[in-house]
Amino acid sequence: MDFLARLQLSVPLIQAPMAGTSTPALAAQVCEAGALGSLALGAIGPEAARQQIAQLRSQTARPFNLNLFVHETPRPDPAGEQAWLEALAPTFALYGAQPPTALETIYESFAGNAAMVDVVLEARPAVVSFHFGLPEAATIDALKRAGCLLLGSVTSLAEAELSRSAGIDVLVAQGWEAGGHRGMFTPDAPDDRLGTCALTRLLVSWGKLPVIAAGGIMDGRGIRAALDLGAVAAQLGTAFVACPESNADDGYRALLASDAAWHTVMTRAISGRPARCLANRFTELGQRADLPPVPAYPRTYHAGKALNAAALSQGEALFGAQWAGQGAPLSRALPAAQLVALLAAELSSTRP
Repeated sequence: MDFLARLQLSVPLIQAPMAGTSTPALAAQVCEAGALGSLALGAIGPEAARQQIAQLRSQTARPFNLNLFVHETPRPDPAGEQAWLEALAPTFALYGAQPPTALETIYESFAGNAAMVDVVLEARPAVVSFHFGLPEAATIDALKRAGCLLLGSVTSLAEAELSRSAGIDVLVAQGWEAGGHRGMFTPDAPDDRLGTCALTRLLVSWGKLPVIAAGGIMDGRGIRAALDLGAVAAQLGTAFVACPESNADDGYRALLASDAAWHTVMTRAISGRPARCLANRFTELGQRADLPPVPAYPRTYHAGKALNAAALSQGEALFGAQWAGQGAPLSRALPAAQLVALLAAELSSTRP
């Protein structure tokens, strides 16, 4: 498969989906600039997804990617969840608030989600990508019959093998450096923490599927390095957070431009799954030794979002899900199309 030719890409670049931060406008501008824009559907329901897809389609006719979360639906753990809420209560109190009385599953998985499957099949996007795991065989078959190219995020060879067996077309090799949620299929399993370079090279050497490198890549030289490792393209997320088209709030943008960008932290405390975040008050809280076990994703996120809202109401912006990869200090606050053009120029300048 010629990945770039199939998707009519002039730049070997995918804008990472970034649930909560990416927008139809961001994806559209990336697409129009010759790269692959992505729209994250993992944190919204079917009707909101339809609306966002329509907004994206109104701004570009080029191929785009729809991204879904395929996490295991969590089982409530009343005792453990109550212990977590009690541990957070003093921090809520600092902002004149109380934690939720109980946690809720705020995001539905794509697994077994017939309503969301219908939305994606109606849209028939050029690309559908999965994070946290893989949907059922029937869903994969239906998406393939609809002409969708399927991308699966993996952090290990074992996940790559499962993805190939399931019918995934292209692997997104998510290195330990990557910002946002770690895409491990089983978040409590041992994690070898493979970096982007090592994981990309290992999967390219395995040779069973095309590989997209993801994690810590912020400029044209990083893209070139990914291509030299054998990747067909690079996926960049943190590089697009500071774009005016993203949904990042002022506090997120300010923190990304600060010294905190040099000190990203992998934490479960915000959402219940390992995720790399800019160093902030929530990551500091998550490092406390006296905390009880973190409840499952996305139930923990219910409390995380409530704490962030309470803090924001009092002018404190440092409890947000301010995801960022280890390349965060290389961030550039440019319009998305201008950033893609700059990345393409930097990539071109690295050719021998």
